[in-house]
Amino acid sequence: MATRPRRPPPPSDTLFGAAAKKQAAGGAPLADRVRPHVLEELVGQKQLFTEGSLLTQAIRGDRVRSMVLWGPPGSGKTTLAQIIAQATKSFFVPFSAVLGSVGELREIVAAARDRLAFQGQRTIVFVDEIHRFNKAQQDAFLPHVEDGTIVLVGATTENPSFAVNAALLSRCKVFRLEPLAVEDLLTLLRRALHDSEHGLGARGLSADEDALRAIATLAGGDARRALSTLELVADYLQTTGDKFVTVEAVTQAEGHRPLLYDKAGEEHYNVVSAFIKSMRGSDPDAAIYWMMRMLQAGDDPLFVARRMLIFASEDVGNADPRALTVVTSADAALRRVGMPEGMYPLAQACIYLATAPKSNACNVAWHKAQELIERTGALPVPKKLRNAVTKLMKDEGYGQGYQYAHAHEGGVVPGETYLPDELEGTRLYEPTDRGHEKDVKERLEKLRAGRGKR
Repeated sequence: MATRPRRPPPPSDTLFGAAAKKQAAGGAPLADRVRPHVLEELVGQKQLFTEGSLLTQAIRGDRVRSMVLWGPPGSGKTTLAQIIAQATKSFFVPFSAVLGSVGELREIVAAARDRLAFQGQRTIVFVDEIHRFNKAQQDAFLPHVEDGTIVLVGATTENPSFAVNAALLSRCKVFRLEPLAVEDLLTLLRRALHDSEHGLGARGLSADEDALRAIATLAGGDARRALSTLELVADYLQTTGDKFVTVEAVTQAEGHRPLLYDKAGEEHYNVVSAFIKSMRGSDPDAAIYWMMRMLQAGDDPLFVARRMLIFASEDVGNADPRALTVVTSADAALRRVGMPEGMYPLAQACIYLATAPKSNACNVAWHKAQELIERTGALPVPKKLRNAVTKLMKDEGYGQGYQYAHAHEGGVVPGETYLPDELEGTRLYEPTDRGHEKDVKERLEKLRAGRGKR
């Protein structure tokens, strides 16, 4: 006999509902009070919300499917979730990965199952900061997303490829939200400044356009930060009795802001990548900029030196053999003098690498050698190159026919080869025409032309 499904409990205050009550009471921050509630009010993210786009049609047509909203802080992930909550006929449940538990999730799923059975209504579960869930917690969503009991909308600042389980990610569409452009932030700031019902319009403030642009620029694409700064400036002006937002007032209220940077997260790897690619592209201005971004955000100077040590061989190589010496010396100097004086040798090494001629020929050569060994296996060492340390080895022909290079003119044995017999004539190192490697190439071409000819 089939078990009769339980009737869903009456809906209780959701997190968004509690936020709405707080907003109505006037205690919410400006960023929450002026948050858009319909798609038409959304600012930015034009790449996602062109007319007829997948996400636009899904929201307007109430056909929202499981998704992950990926973007930096203040890019509109929570706002978009609230817009979905307003637009959909589904039951919407916000759930915090920081405050929530698997037990609470089970209760949400049980209610969602009953709601679907009794009312035919879907349940959308919005999980803020889904990357905070561990693998086991994320796995708890899998069967319920798969069988359609819930629609999952996750929000994360971390790259979902690393932060969300592959099995769960394969069942969700990922939408990438970009940092808001300065013009988009200006639109939000002006809207908040003149909104008398939810914004700052009742205070009678006006603003210098340069001041608003300064706030937008300082926000770094973060709408929440831009609006919080505007509110901070407004509160500061209230203490002075002034009604005009100026650049000076912004400077007084804003103070020093930390850089957006996480030494263990995606932004760390993005900045490191920009640093290396700037040196590889021979742009010393960009290279020193990205290096300082790392250091000012708190990265270990020894990590920066280590990346340059690798770069000196990987990307400069024999085009300028001194590069490795310069960086090795910079690393030693840094360890000797510490910071902040260690900035001098680090900066010198960075600029030297960026302006040096580039060659990845050594890098290519060892990768070719590695691939060749994996393909051909351990080929026997030619007998002439073997070490004859016993009489038996000599009797077996070990070392027979080997010629001592220094006994020949120019230190080269005419026609001699050194690779396994099966690989004779194989070329792994191909020097470039750049820097010192041009001389190496000319010499090597002469040596190779005579090799194998006796």
